[in-house]
Amino acid sequence: MLDKVEIKGYKSIKELSMDIAPINILIGANGSGKSNFLSFFNFLKEIYKQNLQQYVALNGGTESFLHKGNKVTSEIKAKVQLSVNDYSFVLSAGVNGFIFSVETLSYSNPNSPFEGDLNINAFGFESNLKFNTKPRAQYIRDYLDSIIKYHFHDTGKQSPFHNSSNINSDHFLLYEDGRNLAAFLYGIKEEYPKQYNLIVRTIQSVAPYFSDFYLQPNENGNVQLFWTSKYSSTIYSSRDLSDGTIRFIALTLLFMQPKLPSTIIIDEPELGLHPFAINKLSGMIKSVSKKGTKVILATQSTDLISYFEPEDIITVDQIEGESVFKRLDSENLKEWLDTYTIDDLWKRNIINSGQPNS
Repeated sequence: MLDKVEIKGYKSIKELSMDIAPINILIGANGSGKSNFLSFFNFLKEIYKQNLQQYVALNGGTESFLHKGNKVTSEIKAKVQLSVNDYSFVLSAGVNGFIFSVETLSYSNPNSPFEGDLNINAFGFESNLKFNTKPRAQYIRDYLDSIIKYHFHDTGKQSPFHNSSNINSDHFLLYEDGRNLAAFLYGIKEEYPKQYNLIVRTIQSVAPYFSDFYLQPNENGNVQLFWTSKYSSTIYSSRDLSDGTIRFIALTLLFMQPKLPSTIIIDEPELGLHPFAINKLSGMIKSVSKKGTKVILATQSTDLISYFEPEDIITVDQIEGESVFKRLDSENLKEWLDTYTIDDLWKRNIINSGQPNS
C-alpha cells in the first residue's frame, strides 16, 4: 500500500509531505497544482521504465519540471513509502538532462536484519530500479507496475472509447484512456459473470434505457463497444451514447472491476455526469477504499465532495507560485458541520482554501 509521498522541487510543488489516506480528493482552482501532483505518478512510472530522459525532453525539458525553473531549483527530491519499503531519489539537472545523484531502496522493519538504506544509483541518466535483484526492489516494482493515471475526458466521435480492442491481448487491465473498454468488458463477462451483471445493473441505475452490452468479436478477436436498449431491437454503437453515459460506463468498469488495482488515480472523474451519477460515483469510490484500494483524484466539483468526510478532502492553493496542500479536519469544522454540509462550507467560503478565486 502507498502510505506517504514526499516531493521537493517538482513543478509547482516546492515541498510536500502527504500521508495517503484511503480516499484523497484534491479540490482547488485551475492552475492550483492538483494536476501537477497527479502527474508526479506518471513521472515516477517513466523513471521506473527507464524512460526519464525521453519523457522530460518531450515535455519541455528539465526547466519545465523544476520548481520555478532551473534558476531557482536545481534538483527534484522524492520519496514514496510503501508499508516498510521506501523508494527515493534525487535528480540533479545536468547539461543534457536529469542525472540520478541518489537512488535509494529502504527497508524499515525494526524486526528484520535487512533494515537500512541501499543506494542503487550514482550519476546515471536512468533508474536502476528495474533490474535490481533485491526483494525490496521487486516489492516496489510491483507497485509501480500497477500505477495508472486514468483520464476519461475525450468522448468525441474519435474518442478512444470507440476503438476496437482485442479480447486476447487487451483484456488484462483497463487502459488509462479507456481505449480497450470493449475487450476488458468482454473478459469480465466471460470470467466473472456475476460481477459483469452487477456492472450492467449499476449502469442501468443511471441510464434506465440501457439493457446490455453487445460484444461480438470478429474472426481476429477484435471487438467494439455496442449496446442494446430496453425499448428497441436495434444494436447501437458507443457513439450513440451521451458523453456523460459513456464516461459513467468507463468509471463503473474502473471502480467495479473484479481485480482492483492497489491505487486508482484519476483526474476530474465527475465531468459531464448527472448529479445522480455523481452520487453513484461517490458510492463506488467509498466501496473500493474499504476493499484496500487507495483513491487519489482531483476535482472542482462541490457536488462530489458533498458525499465525503473532511479528512477525505485536500484543498490546493497556489500562493506566490507554490502549491499549498491542506487536508481538512473534522474537529476544526465541527461547529459548522452541525448545520452545513461540506460543500456548503466550501461554497460559503467558510472553507477558504482551494477556492476558485484563490
